[in-house]
Amino acid sequence: MSAYVRWGILGAAKFARTTMGPAIHAAGRGRLAALATGSAEKAAPFVAMTPGLRVHHSYEALLADPEIDAVYIPLPNHLHVEWALRAMDAGKHVLVEKPLAMRAEDFDTVIAKRDATGLVAAEAFMIVHHPQWQHVRDLLAEEAVGPLQRATASFSYNNPDGANIRNRPETGGGALGDIGVYVFGGVRFATGSEPERILSAEVIRENGVDVTAHVTAAFPGFHYSGFVSMRAAPLQEVVFHGESGLIRLTAPFNPQSYGEAVVEIDRAVHGGGAARREILRFTKNQQYVTQVEAFNAAVLDAVPFPCSLEFVRGTQQMIDAVHRAESV
Repeated sequence: MSAYVRWGILGAAKFARTTMGPAIHAAGRGRLAALATGSAEKAAPFVAMTPGLRVHHSYEALLADPEIDAVYIPLPNHLHVEWALRAMDAGKHVLVEKPLAMRAEDFDTVIAKRDATGLVAAEAFMIVHHPQWQHVRDLLAEEAVGPLQRATASFSYNNPDGANIRNRPETGGGALGDIGVYVFGGVRFATGSEPERILSAEVIRENGVDVTAHVTAAFPGFHYSGFVSMRAAPLQEVVFHGESGLIRLTAPFNPQSYGEAVVEIDRAVHGGGAARREILRFTKNQQYVTQVEAFNAAVLDAVPFPCSLEFVRGTQQMIDAVHRAESV
């Protein structure tokens, strides 16, 4: 093993070009070394960003490259498990775009392969690497706003393009898989709690794909309400409402593009009157770079990756429970 992680990317997806490729390039202790794509046009921006980048014309050729240590997989959702397993069979560590699998039980083969090979395998659930979420988790653990009563989480954007993979059932499309992982997984991470049951699941579908979902759930000690949509104006917000105050994240999921990462903490004033507000700004944090650096440390230093496959499997379990409740 070299002193840094040599990365390859399977496929020239837009998100890899605009976000994860630059994050791998910028992260400490790593280097973007190869890309697999049959399109010279799609490869060009990657080569411009990383002079000397090797371009393989097939995924198999990249996996056979002995000078690649880790692979980032941004392929359509229905291909994630297959290529994660093939990458590990080739001796590569894997960071797979979310959702890693379409059903909770499909995580199990990847977890088993990880354990059998000793390789690092992770889902790219980037928000847990952002200090705003880590700070909120600490605030809730110490009951900074009193015992939690309810949590609300919303994430929406408008994407009516029927050709987009997010709107196609055969590629694992759907709002719950694309952004439901954030409104479910974010609350699970911050509270350290798991849902006891789904109370309601109102899901709107178009052409076999869930495009909007309103979900309520019972967590231990608090009520959850979540909203995701691919047919609404952009919105990102998470609120944790306690007995003596509330915590609001104003750009919880994509702070670089949606807005400034701000955590507002309102604490009730005894005897009435306006709540006392504290505002924390997280302006310089790049959660994608931090995520890659945590992965590099897991590979090079044999330390645990901060977000385990077992944790993200729990988010998929919640999504699966929503689909079951939807059909009741």
